[in-house]
Amino acid sequence: MNKFQAHDMDRRREHALAKVRGAIQEHGGTTLLSTGITADDARLARAVVDAGVKLLEPNHPAIALARGLHGVKDMHSAENVRHEVQQAEIARVVEGVRAVAGPDVFVTVGIPGGFTELQPVELEEHHFFELARAGADGLHTHKSSLPDLDAWVQLAHSHGLTVDAYIAHPSDRHPFGIEAATPDDVARVARQMEDMGVDMIGLMTGMSYGGAEAGDIPTVIKERLAALTQSVKVPTLAEGGINADNYLAFRGTGVNIIVVGTSFDDVARRAVADTAKKYITVNASVPAVA
Repeated sequence: MNKFQAHDMDRRREHALAKVRGAIQEHGGTTLLSTGITADDARLARAVVDAGVKLLEPNHPAIALARGLHGVKDMHSAENVRHEVQQAEIARVVEGVRAVAGPDVFVTVGIPGGFTELQPVELEEHHFFELARAGADGLHTHKSSLPDLDAWVQLAHSHGLTVDAYIAHPSDRHPFGIEAATPDDVARVARQMEDMGVDMIGLMTGMSYGGAEAGDIPTVIKERLAALTQSVKVPTLAEGGINADNYLAFRGTGVNIIVVGTSFDDVARRAVADTAKKYITVNASVPAVA
């Protein structure tokens, strides 16, 4: 990126962050980042935007699942092939989502190379440029080392892109962020991330793709979220297993943004399946057409 455009890119990033802060304020302190099928399918992105959603997140695991890459049928298996999604495909998805969502919706995107990948990913500076031109406001990042995250932040910022990055527990099934075992570790890592310029800091709950059904969440998650929200000034997020049964418990933690994807996927799948059955189920009381 031309060094003479640095100020322009700072302005671009600040404009994106203003969208986030506006959504948090409008929704009473805690807003929704809608992902999964509601962000990688432009039709459903339009539906949630019409419902009032202000933040969207298409990402490469969800796109791998949507495209049936290598026959994957769930998000756990999609994590194993996500690095094979082409950067050009990501840019096309972002462009379509932006076109239907309009300019006032914040769009952050997860891309191959932005997570802790199983295989090397060929990622060049022009990919950041292409995402920004396609309409991305930011990058949704699950780096698991601070040096990698620092390099990512600098490159993203140089293209006017925000970074939302995450803290995870060492025992989590997938490496979805910087490891922090205790609430004190969460607070320490969060401050390190804020100091390096991360624009939004999230906590992985450890419940990804399998949220708790009860209306509450474990005390340990509340303690970790409190450590995060009380140690940084940037917007905070919670991700993993948030659904219609437990979301109110997350709102009560003081976190600014809840990230929901699998819950929407499950609702859409059940609704489509139930409706399809109506068309093909034969009612015994109705005589067959000769």
